[in-house]
Amino acid sequence: MTPITFETKRLYCRPTQLQDASLVLKLTNTPDWISFIGDRNIRSKAQAKEYIKTKMLPQLEALGYGNYTIILKENDVKIGTVGLYNRDGLEGVDIGFGLLPDYYSKGYVYEASKELLTIAKNNFKLSNIQAITLSENKASIRLIERLGLIFKETVQLPDDPDTLLLYTTTLD
Repeated sequence: MTPITFETKRLYCRPTQLQDASLVLKLTNTPDWISFIGDRNIRSKAQAKEYIKTKMLPQLEALGYGNYTIILKENDVKIGTVGLYNRDGLEGVDIGFGLLPDYYSKGYVYEASKELLTIAKNNFKLSNIQAITLSENKASIRLIERLGLIFKETVQLPDDPDTLLLYTTTLD
């Protein structure tokens, strides 16, 4: 399946590629990423490329969806990521996102995520989407709920000591 590139009023979103290593390096080292998603121990551009190569590209190649880089139309600046993920320990597909702090509270992640949910239904023929987050991540919870996902239960992923909130929605 050929990976999809999509756009919204203000954004281009395309599959994350090795050329996005600088963004991945910055993003995975922001305080919120480390606190709410976890330290991926990416400390160099080379490690970021390896992370993209081993963690992001295989799912994209296998399923046609995965991690997308969010780019502002107005100036071509890469500001974050949004994606659909098959995560170990979860049944079904999970939507996730990360944004550089300078771009918080501007509606960018909502805009990209909302369009990705439409694509999940129409192009990938997915009928359900989930999201997971820590209970302390209030901004993520607000966004997940704004996207129409409903709290279902708490879960724990393999090799992860944190208890996560699981949200779900049916795409119709």
